[in-house]
Amino acid sequence: MAKPDRKPPKKSTRSLRGKGPTPKAEDRPYHKKYKSKEDSTRKRTERKRIDSKRGPKGEKKFAQRRDFRRNEREHVDTVAGRNAVLEALRAGIPAKELILAVGVDVDERLNESIRLAQKMAIGIKEVERRAIENMTGIANHQGIALVVKPFQYSSQKEIFARAKDPALFIAVDGVTDPRNIGAIARSSAAFSADGLLIPERRNASLTAAAWKSSAGAAARLPIAQITNLARSVEDAKAYGCFIVGLDGDADTSVEEMEIADQPLYLIVGSEGKGLSRLIREKCDLLVSIPMSSAVESLNASVAVSIALYAVDRKRAIK
Repeated sequence: MAKPDRKPPKKSTRSLRGKGPTPKAEDRPYHKKYKSKEDSTRKRTERKRIDSKRGPKGEKKFAQRRDFRRNEREHVDTVAGRNAVLEALRAGIPAKELILAVGVDVDERLNESIRLAQKMAIGIKEVERRAIENMTGIANHQGIALVVKPFQYSSQKEIFARAKDPALFIAVDGVTDPRNIGAIARSSAAFSADGLLIPERRNASLTAAAWKSSAGAAARLPIAQITNLARSVEDAKAYGCFIVGLDGDADTSVEEMEIADQPLYLIVGSEGKGLSRLIREKCDLLVSIPMSSAVESLNASVAVSIALYAVDRKRAIK
């Protein structure tokens, strides 16, 4: 007897009606893969944002973070530390602002710095300690910093026009330590020089460190920043000056300088290299400072002090 055809029973779809296919694991908010997908999307978006700020070859157009140590320090000249700031204010360094850390411990140095700043009409501002560190590039700033104004240079023309007779000008050639520049300014002012001339290239400028080393002399001495030292030498010759270079190997000592009573343009080089070849060749006279030890050398500021003393003594006698 033939068996009747049997069709398989239909599956009930009532429970799945309207729900559609099962979502993928990464599309279900309660699943752990959903979080992984979210993180990947966020990282991809961040990479695109950074790439959009890069040049065609992957070079950065903008820094991702503002780095005061590498960028702002080129534009903000500061003195940091309680002793350093107090000394700078006592010396009368022109300043824009006195910066104090929020909650800083107050002592006598801090109180005096605040009094001097108020007396000099310098603004006082409180900021977070991290902001002072970013501004100065110094971690141990002791909660205080002084923002110094850019130095207002005179022109060489003004210095030459105001010089007394016989004139005495000081110039530097390759002096890169700002403290040496400050000390040279201090000695020049002490011996009544008519001005200090500093080439723009390969020499330090009047920074806060130079101001501090000058002990306020930079405010009394005319100082010019010149474009080219060789051209300045030619200008000085046209003015009527003898060009004298300090050179440790020179046969003539500063004590034997017979032209001390004439208008002088005195040049000092760096402690290591001395005068450059071109400037040495342009000098009318090279003089040395006698020393008992041949292995020792003097830094630029000490050499200038001794030379200026010798010139002053010879001028006083004549």
